[in-house]
Amino acid sequence: MKSTLVRQDSDKLADVVVRGMQEKKAADIVVLNLKDLKNAVADYFIICSASSDTQIDAIARSVEEEVEKLTGQNPWQTEGRMNREWVLLDYVDVVVHVFLRDRRQFYGLEELWGDAQITYVEEEETPAVVR
Repeated sequence: MKSTLVRQDSDKLADVVVRGMQEKKAADIVVLNLKDLKNAVADYFIICSASSDTQIDAIARSVEEEVEKLTGQNPWQTEGRMNREWVLLDYVDVVVHVFLRDRRQFYGLEELWGDAQITYVEEEETPAVVR
């Protein structure tokens, strides 16, 4: 029973993380479902791109705020805030990666977990302003 609850919690957490990324216009959001992979370090890796170091920080803060507000959780560990090329937020079952575009291509995390179920999140369209 416990493993089912943990899986449901990680599913909910993954959805909240994506919502936090979308709030700050993160690009190329990818959700890697690692649940069925043997020896996976988490249930999900969620990866997105940012166009500047300022946007990296904004996305990471937005994810933290959304997760805190809706689940009461804080990251177990964070990395990369000082170098501002790649921020990692570790929620144990869900690991969040916010990259500058060129750093994301360099590390190629999606390729490392090629056996994972991959979901590409469509970018939300901004409504046109009527004048």
